[in-house]
Amino acid sequence: MDASPVSPVNALQLAGSVTANDMSLMGLFGHADIVGKVIIVFLVIISILTWAIIFDKIGKVKRLKGRAEYFEEKFWSSGSLDMLYEKIKRPVDPMQAVFVAGMREWRNAQDKGLFLNPVSRANVMSRIDRVLQVTIGREMAMVETWMTFLASVGSVAPFIGLFGTVWGIMHSFIGIAQAQNTSLAVVAPGIAEALLATAVGLVAAIPATTAYNKFSTEIGRYSARLENFANDFTATLSRNLEDARGTQASPLHEEDTGWRHK
Repeated sequence: MDASPVSPVNALQLAGSVTANDMSLMGLFGHADIVGKVIIVFLVIISILTWAIIFDKIGKVKRLKGRAEYFEEKFWSSGSLDMLYEKIKRPVDPMQAVFVAGMREWRNAQDKGLFLNPVSRANVMSRIDRVLQVTIGREMAMVETWMTFLASVGSVAPFIGLFGTVWGIMHSFIGIAQAQNTSLAVVAPGIAEALLATAVGLVAAIPATTAYNKFSTEIGRYSARLENFANDFTATLSRNLEDARGTQASPLHEEDTGWRHK
């Protein structure tokens, strides 16, 4: 006669006591099934990698800005294109790479005597402009490394977490049905375990989305800065070429290649 009133209590203990004893994050993770654990571990790894990329990007963007300001100052204060070119043994940032690529094409044209007639001069300037654009594209592709990863994490991580939540809730309801008890003590632990996956997914997605938006803006500004530099560089080369034609001198001799702001 004592068996009937005890059975609901036994069902409660079987379905809820294991998870109700430890509601910490590690406890919830430990009580999740294998699918839930794999999803949570995967999201944690993605979150760690995301933060590593964020800190790396912060440093790189800061260095790019500093080096761009330094080189632009050298570019406008230098008395000769040749002197500035000779000082750059190896480009260390995109702006220097753009300058070196343009100067290399310019010098090749000089060595081949392509500045002797108007047609070849126009072709040289057009080719230099293409070289500058290709160099900018290549350098910006390197600057934008891992940006696609940040965008993917920001858009996909919440859905991965949601899948883990749906999976966990489904198994929680199955356990509730087997226990035949809908008490909050039975329902809450399983639901909490399932929601943990969504929480971890949001922890990974929110910083990734924020960082992607910030870095996209910063990189876009830097790209525009490179474009402006390339335009100024091309205009300076063209101006020096016209001055050289007027004086019948080499386009890049120091005495007639000072930077002129018109």
